[in-house]
Amino acid sequence: MASSTTPVNVKELLQDECYIEFLREDFDVKAYTSQSIHQAVIAEQLAKLAQGISQLDKELHLQVVARHEDLLAQATGIESLEGVLQMMQTRIGALQNAVDRIRAKIVDPYNKIVSRTAQLARLQAACDLLRRIIRILYLSKRLQGQLQGGSREITKAAQSLSELDYLSQGIDLSGIDVIENDLLFIARARLEVENHAKRLLEQGVETQNPTQVGTALQVFYNLGILKATITNVVDGYCASLEENINNALDIKVLTQPSQAVMRGGPGRATMPTPGNTAAFRAALWTNMEKLMDQVCASCVQVQHLQKVLTKKRDPVSHVCFIDEIAKEGHSDILYMFWSEVTQIMSSQFQKATNSSTFLKQAFEGEYPKLLRLYNDLWKRLQQYRQNIQGNFGSGNTDLLTDLQQMEDDAQDIFMQKKQDYDPEKALKNSLQPYEAAYLSKSLSRLFDPINLVFPPGGHNPPSSDELESIIKTIASELNVASVDPVLSLAVSRNVAKTIQLYGVKSEQLLSTQGDASQVIGPLTEGQRRNVAVVNSLYRLYQSVLKVVSTQSSFSAAAEQIVAAALKIIQDLMGSAVQPLLDSVADSVEAIIITMHQEDFSGPLSDSGKPDVPCSLYMKELQGFIARVMGDYFKHFECLDLIYDNTEAIAQRAIEIFIRNASLLRPLGEGGKMRLAADFAQMELAIAPLCRRVSDLGKSYRLLRSFRPLLFQTSEHIANSPAVGDIIPFSTILQFFFTRAPPDLQSPYQRAEWSIARYSQWLDDHPSEKDRLILIRGALEAYVQSVRAREGKEFAPVYPIMVQLLQKAMATLQ
Repeated sequence: MASSTTPVNVKELLQDECYIEFLREDFDVKAYTSQSIHQAVIAEQLAKLAQGISQLDKELHLQVVARHEDLLAQATGIESLEGVLQMMQTRIGALQNAVDRIRAKIVDPYNKIVSRTAQLARLQAACDLLRRIIRILYLSKRLQGQLQGGSREITKAAQSLSELDYLSQGIDLSGIDVIENDLLFIARARLEVENHAKRLLEQGVETQNPTQVGTALQVFYNLGILKATITNVVDGYCASLEENINNALDIKVLTQPSQAVMRGGPGRATMPTPGNTAAFRAALWTNMEKLMDQVCASCVQVQHLQKVLTKKRDPVSHVCFIDEIAKEGHSDILYMFWSEVTQIMSSQFQKATNSSTFLKQAFEGEYPKLLRLYNDLWKRLQQYRQNIQGNFGSGNTDLLTDLQQMEDDAQDIFMQKKQDYDPEKALKNSLQPYEAAYLSKSLSRLFDPINLVFPPGGHNPPSSDELESIIKTIASELNVASVDPVLSLAVSRNVAKTIQLYGVKSEQLLSTQGDASQVIGPLTEGQRRNVAVVNSLYRLYQSVLKVVSTQSSFSAAAEQIVAAALKIIQDLMGSAVQPLLDSVADSVEAIIITMHQEDFSGPLSDSGKPDVPCSLYMKELQGFIARVMGDYFKHFECLDLIYDNTEAIAQRAIEIFIRNASLLRPLGEGGKMRLAADFAQMELAIAPLCRRVSDLGKSYRLLRSFRPLLFQTSEHIANSPAVGDIIPFSTILQFFFTRAPPDLQSPYQRAEWSIARYSQWLDDHPSEKDRLILIRGALEAYVQSVRAREGKEFAPVYPIMVQLLQKAMATLQ
């Protein structure tokens, strides 16, 4: 009641420590009393309490006086409230009496309804149970007859058992004497039908009989255990294969000594050495062949099982069995089985080889044999797929009505690869460690003979016997690897590395000193060694080509790999011979250019024939070519390589010869006769460089076509069909300069070049247009010089040259 009108003494009273305890909500009278007694100031406390009570009474009195009207109004309201409450109590009592009367009218009918409903439910349950019992008795009797029918009635028996299972669901039939014996019979019958169906399934998949398999699957479908049975069958195959793998790779069995050894003398221990005995290897590979047969048989059986599942439909619901299995998991049981089998093989092989070095050595050392077993297994699986359709077609008509026509390949992983799964690769994943080790050892076997025949510090290439040993090793590795295209490709890479190593070792033996390319004296020691190295490389090249040609199953990719390595050998042979070829070409060019040191300006002799059959430079050229072919190139066995390069030298010699012949100034009639003789002798000179001179093609035709032009008039030459076709315009124009007066200077004379420099310029500018422009400059300079001296006419050959130049430029447009 504290307010702003409360006297100050009352507020002080409330804030006093003696009274503040009474304002707490957790005030305890007994605790306060006990505390006051312990403090031993009871009189003083009582006085303060009495004072406080007195002050509170005064305050209450003041509050009543100040608010007496409000208090009177509240008292009146309380009386009215009491009246309302009394009326409500009266009405509640009346309502209670009404409810009691209604309850009396409803409870008795309700209890009767509950009783009748319970009776009805019990009657219905009894009727349902009686119907079930009657049906069970009927089906039990029918089941007895169906079981006597054997395999012919087994699917009907399964249907009866399925219906009996349905009748037994959700109800307890124990304790009913009338069907107790029947229930025991039904349990035994179900077990008998299941066992019979399992035997039927086993026989069917073993004999590839789709009729038996289809019948067994129908039984399991009717019994409602199709998915579980298929899973158990597949798991059983996997477990059986795992056990077969362990038995095949059991090192204790493989190393078991023979009976003869077991009967040895007393006290003598027999220690087998399985890694080194033929008996161990023979036993291992026999076991591996049996294992592959077992894997193939299991795969074929699962594949056959899936084929029947894919085709078989329930005759009542027309549901395909594979769709029924797909509701609870993966429908492709062959894929699941194959994945499991390949994983088991990988893990078990790795486990066995990790625990036995003998097994590891056998698989690594004879990896091609292991790979061949895998390839044979894969081929057999694919071959079975091709024959399975015929097996289905040979079944009886009853089954064929059940086996609907479907696309087989959709469920066959052995014929069609899945988008993200390669079954063959999955099979061979277990071989990867052995393949890597085998390829490493194969490379070592290939490298070892090469490293032996190329000792450090050696200077001689391998002998024929040593090279034959290398080739035999290469042939052996390729033959062994031919069992598989992938392995053959990998070994081909090793062979390519071997060829490259041989090339590197041989290249280190080549002499690169100056005497290796000399063509003055007899063969030097360096040249002899280079010849031996090139011949060794050529023999390797030919031998490897022969080995590759004898490989019947060599893939194009593998052949390309080896061919690329042989190309390196061929290039190496070419680079080894090239310095000598360059020296010969330079010498030939140097000899030909000496024709300008001879005099071709003389008149025709009285006899009309040249004094000598050919010029001195031509004799030197013939002698030089014959000597280099006899002293240097005849020792090389790679004739095709030599002729391919020497024919290029011959073509270059003809080009240089024609070029220099067209530059001879002055050229008299006697010089023409001698030059014509040189043309004839040129064919004889270059003959040793060619297989046939006529094989030189355009160069040979150029040599033959130019000779008759020596004696023709300029007009005839300009109109000759050979000009521009066989003989370049620039060459004929150069030749016309020899028929002109001295003031019509040749292009090199106008430029104040030597013939050698001009020849070099022509080599640097092979374009016919560039050469014609240079010639046109010389003709224009001649015109200017004539006009400068105020000449009255040009040289007779000048108009012909201008006309031919215009024709030449026109053809280039």
